[in-house]
Amino acid sequence: MKTLLASSVIAISLSSFNALADNHADIADKVKQVMQSEIRTERDTERDRNRKPAETLAFFGLKDDMRIVELIPGGGWYAKILAPLMRDSGEYYAAIGTNSVKRNLADKPGFDKMSIVAEDAKLWREEGDRFYSLELDSLGVSDADMVLTFRNYHNFNESGRMAMNNAAFAALKPGGIYAVVDHTARHMEPDTPSNGRRVDPVKAIVEIQRAGFELVDYSTLHYREDDELEYEVGAKSVTGNTDRWTLKFRKPD
Repeated sequence: MKTLLASSVIAISLSSFNALADNHADIADKVKQVMQSEIRTERDTERDRNRKPAETLAFFGLKDDMRIVELIPGGGWYAKILAPLMRDSGEYYAAIGTNSVKRNLADKPGFDKMSIVAEDAKLWREEGDRFYSLELDSLGVSDADMVLTFRNYHNFNESGRMAMNNAAFAALKPGGIYAVVDHTARHMEPDTPSNGRRVDPVKAIVEIQRAGFELVDYSTLHYREDDELEYEVGAKSVTGNTDRWTLKFRKPD
């Protein structure tokens, strides 16, 4: 009996693993197809090898029929992948700091169903503060499957980070995923001019858990052994090759 039970468990485990692997391969292939779009510039494609979008989105468990929110899309590097990817079967929302995406991408192929939300979010820097404050009521989205933000966590002061985390938590459905990537700082290192755009991953985990999330996984996709965590991320010795933490959180059921 024990042998039969063990065999059944192994069979189920292998089946789940194979299904997960198939899902990862499927979304990775779809991402790679979207990456061939003509709206992506040479500057965009030059960063593919470093940012590994297909592998990163597969790790987070993205599917093209999800309702997803990208926080602070900036110039739209990831938006150029995510909006067309989600167009036919899913929903893509860009939230907070969306002026560039709205101005430059809204009329491009694959962006006709993009939604801009949280346009009333207030971003500002207090005098003498190098980090941004953030104030918003909500993202204007509910029951999202995933909220993603790439290399933005470092831009905010503590209250701004908590506002962002709380807004993501409120927007997600139970079981929804919060996907966060940022440049790595040494644990408990004091603020310096060189680490202003770096974040201690332990601090990020504690803060995001404080908002109600549970940490479910991390990836070493963006681990860079030769980044000594000593220089500003724009310095020649590390630019385009910074060590980044890649953390996957879940809103509990």
